[in-house]
Amino acid sequence: MNNRRNFLKKSLAVTSGVLLAGPLLAGTKRMGSGKFPGVIYTETDQGMWVGKASIHIPKITVSGGKVTMFTDHPMTEPHYIVRHTLVNELGVVIGSKTFMPSDPKAISTHTLPDNFKGKLYATSFCNRHDFWVKEFEI
Repeated sequence: MNNRRNFLKKSLAVTSGVLLAGPLLAGTKRMGSGKFPGVIYTETDQGMWVGKASIHIPKITVSGGKVTMFTDHPMTEPHYIVRHTLVNELGVVIGSKTFMPSDPKAISTHTLPDNFKGKLYATSFCNRHDFWVKEFEI
């Protein structure tokens, strides 16, 4: 369990760094599509996981200062959503939730800072199909 926690902490740190590095990398030449091909997947850049976005990209609802993330993905021992994270455009983690294969659904709710306006990144990490991000704005 300790190794898993360390892995998740390191993954979160790397994710924040990647999100913060985006503006720094703007305009640099990259191979493939998207900002981080083969590392971060999006609805428009599914990389080697073409066709998998519908069950890996979190669906977002915003209501009353709360963001609810739902990843419509099976939750079984060999294949499940490990974690949701909500990050603002500065790389500050607003909230996160770690899941177990025994959880019935990958759903999490996070409270936004008062009067929040701006860009957010909702992340969903699958133990088989890697790291997926949905960018949205409030």
